Amino acid sequence: MPIAEARQRRPGESSLGWAFMSLAAVCMTIIFAFPLYWGLSTSLRNPMDTFTTVGFGIPWVNFEPTLDNWRTQLATRETQTALVNSTFLATASTLLALAIGIPASYALARFHFRWPPNRDIAIFFFMQRVLPPVATLIPFYLMMRFIGLLDTLFALVLVNTTFILPFVIIILRQAFLDMPRELEEAALVDGAGHVGAFMRIALPLAAPAAAAAGLIIYGRVWNEFLFAIAIGSRDALTVPVHLGSASTTRGVQFWYMAVRQMLAILPPVILALLAQRYIVRGLTMGATKG
Repeated sequence: MPIAEARQRRPGESSLGWAFMSLAAVCMTIIFAFPLYWGLSTSLRNPMDTFTTVGFGIPWVNFEPTLDNWRTQLATRETQTALVNSTFLATASTLLALAIGIPASYALARFHFRWPPNRDIAIFFFMQRVLPPVATLIPFYLMMRFIGLLDTLFALVLVNTTFILPFVIIILRQAFLDMPRELEEAALVDGAGHVGAFMRIALPLAAPAAAAAGLIIYGRVWNEFLFAIAIGSRDALTVPVHLGSASTTRGVQFWYMAVRQMLAILPPVILALLAQRYIVRGLTMGATKG
């Protein structure tokens, strides 16, 4: 900001604007965090307290909390199976997508293909990002039934990897493009091959972007519902599908649904909080390049 403009600003104007921005940020945080709090509060209530509690549902104030709902749900075989399956599915799909996407994105960023050209390949992967998954549901279902992979985690790993791979390539391709070529050229001059320059120079520099992409696609696979309910059923039960099955002949058991909701929300939230600096750093690589 120019010095003359800064001198003309009235005293306290900057502090007042900062106060309004802080207040707006606090209000938005409360709005988005309230469903998370309400789900946690409901999971700690007795079935009768679910319908009779008044106010904001504050434990020890509006009701007496209990962990019976958590013990009951964590002891059931379906919940245990869903947690194990979702963890394996998200981890395997993320690692497979990164193992394929990182070399592919590096090749698109550093090598030139005659046909199809690099730009067309990048557009193709971008088109996969905007493709509605429901448009491919029936073909994938028929394909998995034909090869005998219905209700298997292997089928869900293949399907989810297909949809998260374009995101990895798009993000990491731009990360490799933002890196100076001189570092890799120096490694080539010193005797390293293209593989050596990639493994020793490019890959470590792209690690924040790879970590950010990995965390984002991990949450996407963890929350995937459409293919999980269509291709999987009993043996390949996942947390989102298990969450949607809380309705029984007695109606919706909100106290159990709240527990399943927290089990579905907490792992991605905790993972994102622990690695948020890698997400910010990875997604902003090259943003300040002049």
